[in-house]
Amino acid sequence: MDVGMIEALGEGGDQVSELRRQDRAIGDEEAWDLLRRAEYGVLSTVGPDGAPYGVPLSFCIDRGSIYLHCALEGRKLDDLANEDRVSFCVVGETEVMPEKFGTKYESVIVTGRAAEIFGDDKQAALEAILRKYSPGFFDEGLGYIGSLRDKTRVFRVGVDRVSGKARRR
Repeated sequence: MDVGMIEALGEGGDQVSELRRQDRAIGDEEAWDLLRRAEYGVLSTVGPDGAPYGVPLSFCIDRGSIYLHCALEGRKLDDLANEDRVSFCVVGETEVMPEKFGTKYESVIVTGRAAEIFGDDKQAALEAILRKYSPGFFDEGLGYIGSLRDKTRVFRVGVDRVSGKARRR
């Protein structure tokens, strides 16, 4: 799949992504829709040694941000303690087209900053994740959340930029 992203150095040293294939760009509304309906995403971080790390994970979109949960320790958390800037990618429907030597696809890449959340914000995010993945088991899920709340960290990715792309034929 040709994701078609070219990295350029922007003001202040921040990475700014420009779409190489503007003819395949999708609008913000469609990009946010894909983010909401995607089953999983890949969070990319940078470690203290500069090494990149991408990890697939469950997430939800709520109040214009990405929310994710994780264990109390691990490489992703070490990386986030080093650098809060992240990239997050989702891929929607795909179909290999062998006769065209290509692939139909839809994808979104988000850049932003991740920060741990606590208290009521943490509970609201966990409930939003529960509504996404287990809507028919919300009451049971509240008990599950309560039993593991102290063994779970929750992060909010504030969205700085959304870039979506699709090939439909």
